[in-house]
Amino acid sequence: MTRIGKRFEALQRDGKKAFVGFVIAGDVSLDHTAEVAFALEAGGCDILELGVPFSDPLADGPVIQRASERALRQGTTLAGVLESVRRIRRRSALPLVLFSYVNPLLRYGLDRVAAEARDSGVDGVLVTDLPPEEGGEWLEVARKADLDTVFLASPTSPDGRLGQVAAVSRGFVYAVSRTGVTGERDAISGEARPLVTRLKALTREPVALGFGLSNPDQVAAAAELADAVVVGSALVRFLEEQPAGDVAERVRWLKSRM
Repeated sequence: MTRIGKRFEALQRDGKKAFVGFVIAGDVSLDHTAEVAFALEAGGCDILELGVPFSDPLADGPVIQRASERALRQGTTLAGVLESVRRIRRRSALPLVLFSYVNPLLRYGLDRVAAEARDSGVDGVLVTDLPPEEGGEWLEVARKADLDTVFLASPTSPDGRLGQVAAVSRGFVYAVSRTGVTGERDAISGEARPLVTRLKALTREPVALGFGLSNPDQVAAAAELADAVVVGSALVRFLEEQPAGDVAERVRWLKSRM
């Protein structure tokens, strides 16, 4: 069992839900990313998704797109992100998920990225644009490296597709609360509850609900439905506007009603 599974077990024993944060690695710098990770953990982040910057982030809204562009201008590479993970691991046991599009992984080499991710201290990998029916090669190498494999589940997916997602997901299943791209919204989507209910009928893995959560009310509403809540754009925007801001306090605020 990875750190992800152990964290969910500990939280479930205490009757708590997980707060999953997301940041783009290399936004400002990779050294800054490590410091942000420590601050997020201090604020109560239970799991951290580290986004690998990509030049064509189709699933992401403008906030995360801008962060990816900034990181790429700094020369951030997948190898650099893995080195940042090593830096985080020297001081922290925070569960870490590498969040990437498939192209950077293919370019790096699936066997190589799985082995180096494991050795650096990554616990799981979420490949945003890899459908489960095309993930056989990746699943094989990830399993050999003892990495959790997180897949996305959409509200528009038929039951057959959700079954495929549930079958290949380890660590947790990421339930996308709404159709469209990432970004902050005014309210949690009405599509969220039916999706979480459908997934829970298909898997014993924890279900994390994300996309669009940006304030304590939305985080609390999502936590009532799912085992974990994922906050991405709201944290990335905070760091964009206040690179030296108190991100630990921002997490405490977001979690204040969980």
